[in-house]
Amino acid sequence: MKPAIAGTASRRHFLRCAGALSAAGAAAPFALNLAAVGGAAAQSAAGYKALVCVFLYGGNDSFNMVLPTDTASWDRYVAVRDQRPNPIALRAPGTPAVASAGAGTPERLGGVLPITPANTQGRSFALHPALGGVRDLFGARRLAVVANVGPLLRPTSKAQYRDERTPKPAKLFSHNDQVSTWQAGAPEGATAGWGGRVADLLAGANGKAVFTSISAASNAVWLSGRDVMQYQVSTRGAIRIGSSGDTLFGSTKALQKMHAVMRNARSAHLLEQDHASVVARAIDAEALLTSALPAANAAPYGTPGLPSGAADPLLQYDDPLSGGRTTNPLAQQLQVVARTIGARAALGQQRQVFFVSLGNFDTHSGQNRAMTENMARLAHGLAYFDAALAALGVGDAVTTFTASDFGRSFTSNGDGTDHGWGAHHFVLGGAVRGGDLYGRFPDYGSDDGRGDFTSADQIGNGSLLPALSVDQYAATLARWFGVSDPQLRDIFPNLANFDVGARDLGFMG
Repeated sequence: MKPAIAGTASRRHFLRCAGALSAAGAAAPFALNLAAVGGAAAQSAAGYKALVCVFLYGGNDSFNMVLPTDTASWDRYVAVRDQRPNPIALRAPGTPAVASAGAGTPERLGGVLPITPANTQGRSFALHPALGGVRDLFGARRLAVVANVGPLLRPTSKAQYRDERTPKPAKLFSHNDQVSTWQAGAPEGATAGWGGRVADLLAGANGKAVFTSISAASNAVWLSGRDVMQYQVSTRGAIRIGSSGDTLFGSTKALQKMHAVMRNARSAHLLEQDHASVVARAIDAEALLTSALPAANAAPYGTPGLPSGAADPLLQYDDPLSGGRTTNPLAQQLQVVARTIGARAALGQQRQVFFVSLGNFDTHSGQNRAMTENMARLAHGLAYFDAALAALGVGDAVTTFTASDFGRSFTSNGDGTDHGWGAHHFVLGGAVRGGDLYGRFPDYGSDDGRGDFTSADQIGNGSLLPALSVDQYAATLARWFGVSDPQLRDIFPNLANFDVGARDLGFMG
């Protein structure tokens, strides 16, 4: 029995490692199509549901995304962020935009956009001026704000944070490690993320387990389970191995012959057999997905009748920097996600998890321009996706949420911000109890002159000490998706350190 067990383990290890090759240049098309049909136990899954993670790479400055505008908070915000040479303090609600000001500057943007949560917590709030689409979704009660979320092992006060004996997440403030911690609960090197672990439990409800966990962006540990592996698509759809079309050197027979060679092992060598098996699965999956995907220029995914190669206006946003209409890379990713959801019946899918991303959030400098552009892309992408899902009749069945490496410092370096910890996030969908703010919104303090802040919610440089853990945030989403409480405790072991009544944050219906 030992040789068989070792062989199985080696094959599984090979498949897992192969998934990491998605960043490997010319090898990427091969790697991006890798997927394993896991042996996860099937569960009852009545009706279709999907989770979509929108990861904001680099560390989103949520201080400028969701803002408290009550007098005390606003005064402290302006005092800290109105620093030269390029102040990053946004303008108060109702401030007129100055058309002659520099692109992306607070003056050019005008005042922040007021929102009124159902639970105001005795304060007033607003969004970044480029988040008009998010404001509208919030007002329509389709989007919620979850305040001050970050990796935590247990509830942690400021005094406990300063105490070296208090357990804390490893390698705080490190990009790679905190990306992994958000996605997988452990620093860089983790091999299974919580999205993939959730998919493990529910993949048995799907007709094709290979399409359970799908990335329209980079390889992400969030999608990898213990059995389920991620399948990667491009913004155009399924990725074909060895050819971008239906022929090789103009010949369909040449392409078929090449595929025959690639999918059949020529010896009993273990790695060669595994390689051939993975390639065969990738070829078959690509053919199946390509045949099932609705056309990109079909409603509601795109604009029918566009000339070949023309930019689709549905995927374009009003670029606040250039002043023109520009194709939104986030909307392009969300379009292929929507098309894949549109193929759910043809593929026999009941539960799916998807990953998309935006970059350029590491704003140590040039924050005004980068933040403005990214907020405009995020708002347009979410609004486009919500409208497409509503037209498909699955607006209540898909929940989209944001995540990021970490928040940023409250302090400004005169042109940007530095790495932080806690941050605010958006959750979108018809099943979301939208139009409200979840979690106590932090109090902003004043700089004490020694690199610390007077608020119990802020640590060095004014960074937020999270009040809600990623485990609580993720478990609330996973419970809606169909994961039971015992299974949640297995996927999120730190959840046991939080009060039972606080393990579900209440933003899902």
